[in-house]
Amino acid sequence: MGPYPCKVTELGDGIFVGLSMNHAMGDGTSFWNFFSTLSEIFQAQESNKTNNLCLKNPPVLKRYIPHGYGPLLSLPYSHPDEFIRTYESPVLKERIFCFSSNTIRLLKGKINQTCGTTSISSFQSLTAVIWRSITRARRLPMDQETSCRFAADNRARMCPPLPSGYFGNCFSALRAAAKVGELLENDLGWAALKMNQAVAEHTSEKVTQMIDQWLKSPFIYHIDRFFEPMSVMIGSSPRFNKYGCEFGMGKALVLRSGYAHKFDGKVSAYPGREGGGSIDLEVCLLPEFMEALESDEEFASLVSF
Repeated sequence: MGPYPCKVTELGDGIFVGLSMNHAMGDGTSFWNFFSTLSEIFQAQESNKTNNLCLKNPPVLKRYIPHGYGPLLSLPYSHPDEFIRTYESPVLKERIFCFSSNTIRLLKGKINQTCGTTSISSFQSLTAVIWRSITRARRLPMDQETSCRFAADNRARMCPPLPSGYFGNCFSALRAAAKVGELLENDLGWAALKMNQAVAEHTSEKVTQMIDQWLKSPFIYHIDRFFEPMSVMIGSSPRFNKYGCEFGMGKALVLRSGYAHKFDGKVSAYPGREGGGSIDLEVCLLPEFMEALESDEEFASLVSF
């Protein structure tokens, strides 16, 4: 099996194109750059322009190696059984929630006005909503700590910066945390400021420190070690040009992710099909938590059906 298994399934009324990649090879930026490049090459072939094809964002395959290290790194294991684990996901319920561009624009404006700032982004505003809503749906003790992580691209934060087309893993999962009582008793703006603060504090110096710490004490990432129970993890990004990947059949009707790397509290962010800044969130929760989320009035008032 190649590094990018691809499968095309013919349905009764359409075509489903599936592409997968081991996360050890690259992050979401690398994955969608590859998918976009594949689409770009296909469209050039369709229009007989392959002779003059110049890729918009060609992959940069030169490896980043920290100064004073590598190119080979030794891991503190003597046998694969010490770091290979089989993760068994519990029975989950998945659902796509759509948020229109107008809803997100109004939400962002209201939160920034409440907080007396203009720095809170649309995605930070929506992240605050999903963090609070899932936490409320779980009915956790008010003194329990809850956290929300979301992926951040580190390419521009490296020193010197890595090119946008760098192929590999170059991201961090930023973390905001609070007691359940703090999160639910304060307004949405309070939660959004937490997300905004996590981004502001994620500097080049912090990225360098993170890399240094891992090099001094390397380990293999595992879901049960990296993510706290009853947390929220938001992966992928609405900035990826997912609906721009076309293969001769027009714009895709829908986006879905596979079954891997899913757990209670995992959220994947997609650009909405309508464009214009709309966002779709694929949410995975235990069935009882999903039922409570679907009944949450504040959350439901923002969702487009």
